[in-house]
Amino acid sequence: MKLLRITLLLSFVIAAALFVATCNGRNGGGGAGKKPVIAVIPKGVSHFFWQSVKAGADAAARDLNVTVDWQGPASETDFARQVNIVEDAINRHVDAIVLAPAHGESLVPVVERAARAGIPVTIFDSGIKTENYVSYVATDNYKGGVVAAERMAEKLGGKGKVAILGVTKGGVSTDERENGFRETIEKKYPDIKIVQHLYGEANMALSLDRATDILQGNPDLNGLFASNESSIVGADRAVRQKGAVGKVVLVGFDATSNLVDEVKAGAIDSLVLQNPYKMGYEGVKTVVTKLNKQDPPRRVDTGVSLLTKENVDTPEIQALIKEPGK
Repeated sequence: MKLLRITLLLSFVIAAALFVATCNGRNGGGGAGKKPVIAVIPKGVSHFFWQSVKAGADAAARDLNVTVDWQGPASETDFARQVNIVEDAINRHVDAIVLAPAHGESLVPVVERAARAGIPVTIFDSGIKTENYVSYVATDNYKGGVVAAERMAEKLGGKGKVAILGVTKGGVSTDERENGFRETIEKKYPDIKIVQHLYGEANMALSLDRATDILQGNPDLNGLFASNESSIVGADRAVRQKGAVGKVVLVGFDATSNLVDEVKAGAIDSLVLQNPYKMGYEGVKTVVTKLNKQDPPRRVDTGVSLLTKENVDTPEIQALIKEPGK
């Protein structure tokens, strides 16, 4: 009888241990003896910009001894998919989330749900209409729009007709860029008229169509501001197809090797640069700081620069446009 009781007790202990191990296996979090898991969720994954963010996040993961779980929607306008990715991260009980909201309102409920679940969230790249986050790591996007407007005004001699090729309404980062550009032109340069503002929906083909519409509707256009990577790619192609290289001043946002080549060739005048690598690194760093029971900065400004044909080969600009892994 005594032997039976001991056998039953040992069976119970083993079963309990297996149950705990199984539960821990389902948990996406760090757990005892495991690296903390940080879900890094960009707006999209296709653009060069997001690849640079990932490189920064991966570097932070190595330096800070955490695991980065990188997932994002294929399209930057697929708000529902991004919401699902965040919900899945919450359900897996990751230790923290670093999120670039594709929409300033659509992602609010899941961010607030994460906060209620005790999962710290850092917002990066683009703002959100809630205060339930640890830190906001981003470019001063309004300032980026101001820089673009000042450059456009300089190239046009303070007069002419310009248009804006935007991304999508409700995307906080690009809205801020477009507002910074428009308001600077309207306040400081009364002889420059903004004649049209269309959206390319973060899609290169659609951006090409919209830029073509702008050029056809405004044959005397002098300048075009495109507020992200896909929009400046579309604008550049439209200007080339129209035979308007050198006639329409193109000022864009973000850089790829092809876009930099277009600046060197004179097809694009200039590109406003962010620091996506720093965004990824600092985004992970802020939540790790929070997990270590410390308070990270509420706002981390990752800086704005302007790439032109004159400064493209300087060390400062080269450091910002270096492709991940090269």
